[in-house]
Amino acid sequence: MTMQPLHPEPIYDIAHFGHVELLTPKPAESLWFFTHVLSLHKVARQGQSVYLRAYGDYAQTTLKLTEAPHAGLGHAAFRASSPAALQRRVQVLEGTGLGRGWVDGDVGHGPAYQFVSPDGHAFEIYYEATHHSATQENRPYLKNQPERYPHSGARARQLDHLNLLGADVLPNRQFFQQHLGFRLSEYIVLDNGLETGAWLRVTNKSYDLVFVADALGAHGRLHHIAFRVDNREDVLRAADLYTENGIAIENGPSKHPTGQTFFLYALEPGGNRIEICAGGFQIFAPDWEPVRWSQAERARGQAWGAPTVASFHSYGTPVVKVQDADHK
Repeated sequence: MTMQPLHPEPIYDIAHFGHVELLTPKPAESLWFFTHVLSLHKVARQGQSVYLRAYGDYAQTTLKLTEAPHAGLGHAAFRASSPAALQRRVQVLEGTGLGRGWVDGDVGHGPAYQFVSPDGHAFEIYYEATHHSATQENRPYLKNQPERYPHSGARARQLDHLNLLGADVLPNRQFFQQHLGFRLSEYIVLDNGLETGAWLRVTNKSYDLVFVADALGAHGRLHHIAFRVDNREDVLRAADLYTENGIAIENGPSKHPTGQTFFLYALEPGGNRIEICAGGFQIFAPDWEPVRWSQAERARGQAWGAPTVASFHSYGTPVVKVQDADHK
């Protein structure tokens, strides 16, 4: 089946996934995980938030860790491809009824326009960004690398993608396609016609943003954020580091069928799910046909037949009980 394009011409106003704010009820423990275990560097502290970055991120900061009563997504941000592109997308978003207005900016970026997804996730888009400048101590030998290669920890290289739970996947992915120019790479449709997963991209990676069905029917929850490492061996090394540091592994190491990424999942001390990933494929065809996965195909589990753990469909942050989800 050929899917009809949502636009006569593609929109390239969004450049990439820029940064994410995670909420944590255990700020000290979460900071330890991201710095000691994943090798992220602390850039700044402001109020109840700490700003971090991976050594391969060009931006000054890509992760904002904020103390809060519960875990979850504070907001996620995408960088526009130009100042004019930012204004074009803002004009469109203001007509959706989901725009929330401008903020002055934050550590590492300038003015940002805030909006929410149809499911209630908080987002912002911005253009002005501060590039990382390495200190003399951390200056790399390779001039095209932002910072020196870490000597310890999992050596997370870059912030890679965002996966969100939604009560209804279809309106969320259509919103990002129609109003922000995201392209659909792959999607899952059950036998009853319900779409339960959508992999979206703004770059040549097979996905930058994912929406999957929340088995509890709750709104606005986080499934996971992902950091990329160089290769599969680094994912296996991260699994050893998790075990050594008392971090329980939820799923993996293994390989996803969608995206074909090699993966490892665990919960950081604050409760948010974190993925370490490597590999995957890139998409260069301008007429890429989105890959449709059936219920039977996804029931096979992961790429090599390993079953998908039950918590993958129901656990998200903030954590909700079944009776709570019914009223969200």
